[in-house]
Amino acid sequence: MTTCVECGFEYDLALAPTVSALVKTTAGAYADLLRAEPRVLRRRSAPDVWAPLEYACHVRDVLIVQRERVLAARRSDTPVAEPMGRDERVEHDGYVHQQPADVARQLQDTALLFANVLDRLSPADWERTLIYTYPERAERSLRWLAVHTLHELRHHLLDSHRGLEQQVRADGASGAGAGKV
Repeated sequence: MTTCVECGFEYDLALAPTVSALVKTTAGAYADLLRAEPRVLRRRSAPDVWAPLEYACHVRDVLIVQRERVLAARRSDTPVAEPMGRDERVEHDGYVHQQPADVARQLQDTALLFANVLDRLSPADWERTLIYTYPERAERSLRWLAVHTLHELRHHLLDSHRGLEQQVRADGASGAGAGKV
């Protein structure tokens, strides 16, 4: 079993059939986070660290892309999951300029769409594969894709909370008073 060294998430593939419910719950946690002051949600804690709103937009897009990958693996034998262009999307889709309430709603909707395709997988479908190109090119099952998607959501929720906490500490130290988070 692989464990993420940064967030502690364990890739337990037996968890796959429960991912649909866990993704919906995690999307709700993002909706709660996105109720913070928009100015704070748009601010990066460091130049190379996304703002909480950017992470939320990324996760929304991950759910869209992963849903399409599941559907492709059900249509074709071992399709290639092309990179989603995660870094380009930040600018191309204007993540930081989006409205937090809209992103919260979209995240919950995409979580429902992703969960729906997972809920429709038969036991044999869970073992269908695709070529996943990150972190290294490898053949992966839909079971792995589901667990990996949950990891993405949870990991970036942690990233978002860390960013907000760093901003509050920095604002407190400078006396800027960012307001409630």
